[in-house]
Formats: sequence, C-alpha cells, structure tokens
Amino acid sequence: MSKFYIIALTIFLPLALVAQQEHRYTQFMYNKLSYNPAYAGIRGVPTMTAMYRDQWFKLDGAPRSAQISMHAPVFSKRVGVGGVLSHHSIGLHRDVQLAASYSYNVISDDEFSLRVGVSGSLRVLSIDFSKATPLVAYDPSLDDKRINEAFANFGAGVYATFQERLYVGFSVPRIVQNNIGLNADPTVTTARESQHFYGTTGGIIPMGKSVNLMPAVLVKYVKNAPIDVDVTLNAEFNRIITTGLSYRAGGDGLGESLALLAYWQVDPRFGVGASYDLTLSKLNTFAGGSFELLVYADLVKRKRGMSNPRFFM
Repeated sequence: MSKFYIIALTIFLPLALVAQQEHRYTQFMYNKLSYNPAYAGIRGVPTMTAMYRDQWFKLDGAPRSAQISMHAPVFSKRVGVGGVLSHHSIGLHRDVQLAASYSYNVISDDEFSLRVGVSGSLRVLSIDFSKATPLVAYDPSLDDKRINEAFANFGAGVYATFQERLYVGFSVPRIVQNNIGLNADPTVTTARESQHFYGTTGGIIPMGKSVNLMPAVLVKYVKNAPIDVDVTLNAEFNRIITTGLSYRAGGDGLGESLALLAYWQVDPRFGVGASYDLTLSKLNTFAGGSFELLVYADLVKRKRGMSNPRFFM
C-alpha cells in the first residue's frame, strides 16, 4: 500500500464513518462505562469487561479496536469508581486512551436509582509514517518517523434505572474540544476533538418464566454530522443464552450495518459474547463484515442477599 493511499485512508475514512472519533462497538449495551462514567459501580461488585472489534476485516488499514474496563463500588454501594484502557487503529493512525470514572448514586431505592458521574481521560494520538510503503519519488512533506501527541479531557454523565427493568442514560465523554491536528502553526486548526453526545435506553420485558426480551437503543450526536442510531433487540433464555439482532442507521441506503449477536452466561460470575456485522453500505463490495468478541467477569462472589442487577442493566 502506497504512502499516499494510507494517508488518504487515515484522513478520509474517519469522515465516512459517523462519529468515528469515538470507538464504536455493536455490543454497546454491555459496554456502558466506556461512554458513560455514571455507570461505574452499579453492579455492586468489582466487574471486568474486555472487548475486541475487527471492522471491515477484508479492508487493509480498516479500524481495529480493543479495550478493557473495570469498575467497582468503594466505601459504600452509592459510590463507584472505574477505569477504561482502550486501543484503536486505522491505517497509520493509533489512538490509545486511559480514562478514570467516579459516580455517585444520588437517588437510591428499590423503585428508582439515579447516578451521576464524571471522568478524566488521557488520549495519545500517533501516526507512524515509517510503516508506509515509500513513494517512488521522495515527498519532503512527510517524514519517515512516528509522531505522537497527548491530550487530556474530562466528561460527565447521568444514568437511571427503574425497578431494574428499564434504564436511561445521557453522557458526554469528552467535553473539551482539543486541537488534535499535526500542523505546528498554533494559528491554524487542522483537526479538533468533537463533543459526542450519547443517549441510551433499554429494558427487560418478561415473556414468560424463562424468556425475556431486551431492547436497547444508543443515539450518538456530533455537531455537523448526521445522528447515529443503533437499535438492538435481544431475547434471553433461562438467563443463560441471549441472541438477537442489531441495526445501525447511516450508510448510503438501507443503513450502515445489520448485526447478529450472541451472549452466553457461562456461570453467575462469567460470560462471553460475540457479534457479526453485515455491511449494508456500498463498502460491502470490497470490504468484509465486522466482528466483535466480549468477555465479562464479576471478580468476587456476590454476598447472599445482595441486589443482583443483570449485566444488561
């Protein structure tokens, strides 16, 4: 792949993806801490989640994402802390992020819970031109070296649950709009971190003793970009196996993607999940689909009598 093509991919492919400055995951309902700090500590025990996403796996230089998150209550069940470490790559571009979250349960009773949260993050962006195939003619505007820049930011969010059957959340993971361009001239802005606004809701609808429907919606808004919407409908069987479909709006016609999802609760403390996105846009003519893997674990055994909100909530 020529240096020109990789640079073009690095610059223009994120623009073709709606709100791709933030890492996206199809299994967003199991990944709330990454975009809403108010979720920290909500499960009542230390919890770990690891995810990997390979997007458009047939396309060289396409997005790859991985992250691990942990959160737990501290001092009391009303206070939660958490952390997320993530890595994202696209072409020559690398994005490594470390975020710490704090949440407090403002309203806590059996019928309704309202948590507020704040987060602080450090983001390291880099472009490694040394990995590009050199052009026949030397381009003096490009150096064969790695360029790194670090940026600090903070975010905030709210998260509410109703009778452990319905949840609603709103968050802004990064509030400061840092200049992230490579131009050394401070008077010229070549790129800027955009504020991403997230709204999410979902619930559990009993369909009998052993079957539950679990719809979920994630709405993402970025100024000057179309609204991005993910809609998912899962069916849970015996609280062990969950399967469903997810639709992502966007693209150039029918939408951006249609996904198949599956989750297996191996035991009360450990579960694994996977999803596969079928690309609906014109990219499907030369790019494959996208797949994700998920691992979740409660790190300690719950005490008898402790509230046991489902992982989905």
